Amino acid sequence: MSRIVVVSNRVPVPSANGGQAGGLAVALLGLMERRGGLWFGWSGAVTEETGPPAFAQRGSVGYATLDLTEAEHRGYYTGYSNGVLWPMLHSLPHLMSFRRQDLDTYRRVNRRFADNLAPLLRGDDRIWVHDYQLFSLPGALRGQGVRNPTGFFLHVPFPAPDGAAVAPGIRGLVQDVLASDLIGFQTATDRDNFAATATEFAGAARTGDHELELGGRPIRLGIFPAEIAAREFAATAASQAALEPARLLARSIQGQSLLLGIDRLDPTKGLPERLEAFRRVIARRTPRSATMLQIAAPSREEVAAYRKLRQEVDSAAGCINSEFGEPDWLPLRLLARPQARDTVAGFMRLAKVGVVTPLRDGMNLVAKEYIAAQDPSDPGVLVLSRFAGAAAQLSSALLVNPHDAEGMAEALACALDMPLAERRDRWQQAWEAIAGASPEGWGEDFLRALAPGDLAALPAAGSA
Repeated sequence: MSRIVVVSNRVPVPSANGGQAGGLAVALLGLMERRGGLWFGWSGAVTEETGPPAFAQRGSVGYATLDLTEAEHRGYYTGYSNGVLWPMLHSLPHLMSFRRQDLDTYRRVNRRFADNLAPLLRGDDRIWVHDYQLFSLPGALRGQGVRNPTGFFLHVPFPAPDGAAVAPGIRGLVQDVLASDLIGFQTATDRDNFAATATEFAGAARTGDHELELGGRPIRLGIFPAEIAAREFAATAASQAALEPARLLARSIQGQSLLLGIDRLDPTKGLPERLEAFRRVIARRTPRSATMLQIAAPSREEVAAYRKLRQEVDSAAGCINSEFGEPDWLPLRLLARPQARDTVAGFMRLAKVGVVTPLRDGMNLVAKEYIAAQDPSDPGVLVLSRFAGAAAQLSSALLVNPHDAEGMAEALACALDMPLAERRDRWQQAWEAIAGASPEGWGEDFLRALAPGDLAALPAAGSA
């Protein structure tokens, strides 16, 4: 049985005392453990000099990690990945900050990954490359003579050709990723935008909905929406709702309707627009009838746009509370620090309205987690940006345009006042869309598409 080789920007090497795995690790580790695997990428460390990969073994899964130098981290990660590609892919070109040396460093780091990975590969390995930081890796691997089946999955959106064209260097990066055998996306829109960009700028020809051709070689395109373990998350939410953090929150809101937002503090999440919509809702409702908890954990604080956003969100929150608050009550609670995933699950079960309104998002698993966390007998309502990938599956949510503060305010008010029968109906439709899926199933679907028949002998997820 062939081995799975996963390549990602960061490698989730398990610590000696365990710890909670991230979403990508949850999706892939069970599959890798059953058939053997290697996870390759950046260690997360920044050092003075480069060196060979460091290795760790946990059961049947090996981990090979490279450090980055300060110049590599600044150019590859902070500069081009987060300063150019991230805003371009999320259709926010005004946030781009380009330096030619950053693009050069980005491509050089991708080549260094390929140079160090190639000697570790076996002839029957299946290679799965993840996300925009490694657009150049498939091409660099082919340049090393690697001919193993290679798949690439983009976790974030992909814009239309004119939107992609604003990123200097995008033509070369698209040509590099077209060295893959299979390229996966979260939605059909992302797939079609990439295909149009590849034909317009990289010389590819589209030969079908699910295929491109370049230089006589076919490249398959697939749609693989990321999933959660919905039934498991539902059980966690139900149990957490009875524990102290959720009980303290419930006691503090004293019967008010709770609106809940959970995001990274990122310009793509639409937090200023969301707070403006909430301000309009509070201005029109009876005081103390509703309160909002917004969890916004800081991220990428070395990037100027993120520091500016923190100031903007803090200012907006302060204005709402100073305008509408009372000595013993504040309408908005802003937590700019991360919360444990299990604890948040309990908060979700209490929330009458889940507010997920990014300006653009590849999927947004928080939307699916909110649905899973609800009490089926008395569920809350999901208010969801139509520009989140999750909207394609969760069409029974109240879909909004996150650029329209008044429209969002109307949707929030509708959610707060929605009758029980309609809430149940909308929740049931959303639950049916996610209940049968799993992160591991998502991984298996991709690998089956990459190497048809290769998983035929593999036991199904969860089987003995």
